[in-house]
Amino acid sequence: MDLLDFEQAELYFDEPISPEVEHLVAMAAANYGSEDGELMLLRANFIAPQHLVVLVAMYRYYFYQHRLEDALLVAESTMAVVGRRLEFPESWRHLREANVGEAVMRSMGLLRFYLMVLKATGYINLRLGEYDTGQAMLENWWSWTAMTVSAAKPCWK
Repeated sequence: MDLLDFEQAELYFDEPISPEVEHLVAMAAANYGSEDGELMLLRANFIAPQHLVVLVAMYRYYFYQHRLEDALLVAESTMAVVGRRLEFPESWRHLREANVGEAVMRSMGLLRFYLMVLKATGYINLRLGEYDTGQAMLENWWSWTAMTVSAAKPCWK
């Protein structure tokens, strides 16, 4: 398996999205930094609470506003949504090689996305002073990323 091969993978932004939700996300981007922008994202989340485009937009909004507690909540919610789609255990702490192997067969794109969210969540935990949790998340992320990348053939040879 190769986490760097994007040819065959469906990515989170490839999922169909309703025109109303797409419009709300676009308007939130146009009103970034204002109360209206956040309200549009919250409305989009109310309509499509498990749509990854909405969750990514909310995460970015809070992260770039330096609202790390809010970004962490969204990141944890996103991990739960993607974890359910991949049929992962409820907690990233219980993720095993068999889970990752099965996830590759379900969706390499979603597996990559889950690992990116795990890394981001670990980073936010570190920034918030939750060093043990953040370090554990990043070590978990690295072990799965290293395993999947090392199993792939190097593209530079």
